[in-house]
Amino acid sequence: MRSKNTICLWYDGAALDAATFYAQTFPHSSVGTVLRAPGDFPSGKQGDVLTVEFTVMGIPCLGLNGGPAFKHNEAFSFQVATDDQAETDRLWNAIVENGGQESACGWCKDKWGLSWQITPRVLMEAINDPDPAAAKRAFEAMMDMRKIDIATIEAARRG
Repeated sequence: MRSKNTICLWYDGAALDAATFYAQTFPHSSVGTVLRAPGDFPSGKQGDVLTVEFTVMGIPCLGLNGGPAFKHNEAFSFQVATDDQAETDRLWNAIVENGGQESACGWCKDKWGLSWQITPRVLMEAINDPDPAAAKRAFEAMMDMRKIDIATIEAARRG
């Protein structure tokens, strides 16, 4: 049964490729129903992949091959809470090394332009530290990073 609320992500012909990559990269992710167009449409022909139902870490999504009219931007991102540096590195590297690009403060984009925040739980704990000085040190350390380095965050938090 399809979810009552589904995130629809617009792609330029690559919805199935993106869904497959997400399913192979992230836990609790899978590719579901692939709908092929029953007729020609503005960005494709009859028989082309029109939509792909997929799940990313338990979140239901629909990839729509809508054509080149709209591009992903940072106004939407998936924030992935990681448990350790190994998980942070694995997910970050999978995205960036598969044609993606690094950004600042734990953000990166996949090769389809979708933004991801690879965010260690330690970082969120550090910038929410009840000691404002510790939180500020951790926050300032994060501001200089691309991929988050947990050891550096922890050291900054301790002072």
